[in-house]
Formats: sequence, structure tokens, C-alpha cells
Amino acid sequence: MKRLQTPTALAAVLFGFTAVSAAPRFAAPGTLSIPLVDDEDEESSEEADEEEGPRWTAVVGGDVHTGLGETLRGATVLSKDGKIVEIGYEIFLPDGTEKLDASGLRVYPGMVALSASSRVTQGMLAPEDPDMFLAEASADEDVVEDWPEDWGPDPTQEIVAAVQEDKGILDNYDPFSQFLIMSLGAGITTVEQSGSAIKLRRDSIEDVILQENHLISINFGAGEARKRTRDDFAKAAKYLREFREWEALDDDDVKAPSKRGINSAALRVLEGKGQAKFIAATREQLLGIARLAQTHGFRPVIYGAREGWVIADELGRAGATIVLTPRERQWKDDRLNADGGSSIENAAKLYAAGCQIAVQPTSGAVDLGGIAGRDLLHLMIEAGFAVRGGLSNQAALEAVTIIPARVLGADHRIGTIEVGKDADMVVTDGDLLHYETFVQYAVVGGEIAYDKNEELYYAHIRPLEDTDRIEIEGALEEESTEGSDDADEDSESGEDTEEEAGEEPEGDEPEGDDPEDEPEGEEPEGDTPGDETPPAEETPKGGGEKGSPQGS
Repeated sequence: MKRLQTPTALAAVLFGFTAVSAAPRFAAPGTLSIPLVDDEDEESSEEADEEEGPRWTAVVGGDVHTGLGETLRGATVLSKDGKIVEIGYEIFLPDGTEKLDASGLRVYPGMVALSASSRVTQGMLAPEDPDMFLAEASADEDVVEDWPEDWGPDPTQEIVAAVQEDKGILDNYDPFSQFLIMSLGAGITTVEQSGSAIKLRRDSIEDVILQENHLISINFGAGEARKRTRDDFAKAAKYLREFREWEALDDDDVKAPSKRGINSAALRVLEGKGQAKFIAATREQLLGIARLAQTHGFRPVIYGAREGWVIADELGRAGATIVLTPRERQWKDDRLNADGGSSIENAAKLYAAGCQIAVQPTSGAVDLGGIAGRDLLHLMIEAGFAVRGGLSNQAALEAVTIIPARVLGADHRIGTIEVGKDADMVVTDGDLLHYETFVQYAVVGGEIAYDKNEELYYAHIRPLEDTDRIEIEGALEEESTEGSDDADEDSESGEDTEEEAGEEPEGDEPEGDDPEDEPEGEEPEGDTPGDETPPAEETPKGGGEKGSPQGS
């Protein structure tokens, strides 16, 4: 091999140039330097990107479970720049559309995981999850009651703001986090962190935060804390009545009512600027929250609700959304005569009473400690346990998709497969709630964020038979045309070769063993001149219908 004699030749090889018009400058002999891109080149590249037009993607041939109770067999979901534009059959795909063949598979909305650990989006170096710290801060009974607004934010709100500022979701977002990849592999495309909805993107950090601070934490513990919460809502309701009366007067000479002593969190809830989030488990706590909500006319979001099945009717009348863990187990207090403790029928009874149900695992972390655990990777198994307790399959699907999206105030963008919403979907090889089902692809914003066959975590378990499921519409026609032209040329050259091969060579026979030593009926090894090897048949893409486990 001829050695490269100059750095210019080395640069040509490294960068794939066939010719070098001008020799680059070097900082030192033998050191290769990369020339800076000119501003005009950057502008021209930006203009070229703009001229490229929108990006079209399509999930084709799968059984689409929209999340609205309907299933479209073998349908197509077409998206443009990450937004769904059409769902149905015989859809026209624009030239250059990137297609994902989902034939024999199922398509679901991406799941939404509540109370996820910050390590999902920030990786191993993420700080401790701030959610528990916020809950402790809001439950601190040492916070000064009736903190005047003129003095600035009350201590609780100041702590919350400081933690959220330090949290830095966007600044610390890590698209290469292994926990993020495994969450996508579990079918999760959006997570909640500190009351905000975070989209799990792997291509960029743009459009990661869907909704910020939609949940407003309200402390409803015991004793003085519970009384203070009731008083806060009563004062906030009184202030709102006075403020609306003042607005109706429309008189500049009348002074507006003062906000002094009004709890900002209670006021935001009553103004409809967010949803009140409570953490409660016992019958007594839940009953108090339900009556507080009915008194002041807001709909609470209650995390836990272990004994919710005991007072399901009260919670239903309050319009509560319940975020629960179906596999939670705890015996009732034997000192009480009333029903209590956990029940596997908790979700079913609350749903029947009119509550919206969302499901979360015991832990919001990602743990590789075992199979069928209780962490974020087993969200679908938690929903399956709710089905075992009597919840319908459709309600269980909603409990991990559209209902948690509503909790976060992001249901206008995620949670179902509908025209106008984000193209966030998961493609599975079976029922999403079945424990044997694997997520084969996760699509976030119209782009493939997870491919099971390409990742090291689950690729070895039941791999798809057809691994080539991604195509570019338009380029296929050109390839097929070029392929046919090449085939014609090959056939012509093949005929010439056959004619040449048909001529017997002149001269003596080649030296070799005595023909009598060769066994009868065997032909000599090697290709026989004149024979033409038939072309191999192409396997159609999609691989046909693939068996999948049925749902529970």
C-alpha cells in the first residue's frame, strides 16, 4: 500500500474528498486542522434546510388503538413535523415520507408516568428527586400562617420555587440517559417531575417541557395543618367573591379588596389556574378532602387513596381524580370498626363511582433489580393488576395514557392518537397490558426514539423476524427502477456468458485422476458452465402476521 506523503492527502481520505481545491492551513507540521465554516456557508445551509420542507413520517399497517375506545385494523398514522395529520386507510404519503412498517403489531398512545424520578431525564448524576422534598416542604407545620403577600412569598412557596429553580429540567436534560432509554423501552413517552410534564426526546432538547407547574401541592395532613388548609380555602373564596363584586361595580373610586393574608396556592386552585394535588391514604383524610372540594367547587387530584374504595361515592361526587397503585397492600386498623385497608378492587370501585383513575407504580425510579418489580418499568403491569381487580381494559389503558395527561394539563397534546396531537406512540407485539408484551418501537414527536432490535437491553428476547421495517417513500421507486435496469443488464451479460461458456475448449483434457476412480452418479464439484443460478426471491417487508400474546 502506498503511504500518504502529505497532510493534504490525509485530509482528502478522512473527509472523503476526491479533489482538494486549496491546501488547508496547518498549526504545525503533521497536524491536521479543520477549517472554520464561513458565515455564508452557514446561511446557505440554513436556507437549504428551509427549502427541504416539512418532515413526513408514517406508521403503516398496525392495529391502531387510539385510546378513545376504537381500534383501526391495519391502519396508517401520518404525521407532519411531529403532529398527527391523518389516520385511516389508503392515505396518500407525500414523497420522501419515512415509513415504519407495523404490520402484525399494535400501535398505542405513549404512556404517561406520574411521579417519575429526575434520574430518568438527568441520568446517574441527577440530584435526589425533589418531589419528596416539595411534599415535605408543603407539609411543614412551622410555616407561618397567613403570611402577608406584601412581605413576599410565604416560606413554603419560596422553598418550592428554589427547588424548582435548582432542578433545571431543561438545563440538565440528558437525551443519552440509560434510564430514559429504558423508560422508552417500557412504553413511556412522557413523565411527571415536580408537577411538570416532560417529553422523553432523544434527538434534541427542544420542546421537552410540555406543561409546567400545573399541579399545586396542598397539605391536608392532620390536626392544625388540616384546619389551616380549610381556613386558607375559606379566606381565598371570600376574597374572590369580594373581588368579583368589586369588578362588577366598575368604579375607580372604590378600592380593590386586599390580598393580604390570602394563601396563594388556595387562590390559584379556586381561580382554575392549576389542579390541587393532595397526598392522602386513609378514609378520614379522603373524606375531608372530598367535602372540602365539594364546598369550594374544585376537582382534586389525590395521590395514594388506599382506602378510597370505602368512600368511593363521596369522591365521585367531588369529581376527584385518583392516582393509585393497584398492588399496594396494607391491612386495616383493627382498632376501627369501619372498613379500611387496601383492596385490589380499589380502582374498579372508584371508577364505577365516577372518579377518573390514573395508575402509578410504588417507585418512580428505574430499577433493574428483578422481573415484574414495582418501579417505573412495570407501569403496564400495575394497570394489569387494576384489571384483575375489576377495572375494564379500556379504563386501564386510559389510566396510563389520557388520564395522567389530564392530571398534568397536557391532554391537548398527548394521551391519545388523534389528529392535531403529538405523534407520540408505542408499537408493541401484543396487548399493552399483557406481561409478556414487548415494546418494539417508541415514536416521540414523529421520530423513532427507541428500536428494540437496536438497543442492548431487550434485543435478545423474541427479536422481530423482519428487522428492516423503516423505509423512505419515493426513494423506493427509484431503487426499484434502478434495480430493474441492473437486472436487464445482468440478464444480457448472462446470455453472452452462456454463449461463451457453451463453446467447448480445444486441446487436451485437463490432467487429473483416472475417470474409473470416480464414483458413478457424482458430478464434479464446482459451477457447471452454462448453468444460470436463479435469482433469490425477495421477502416482502412486514414479514406477515406475527403472533402476539392476548391481553388479560
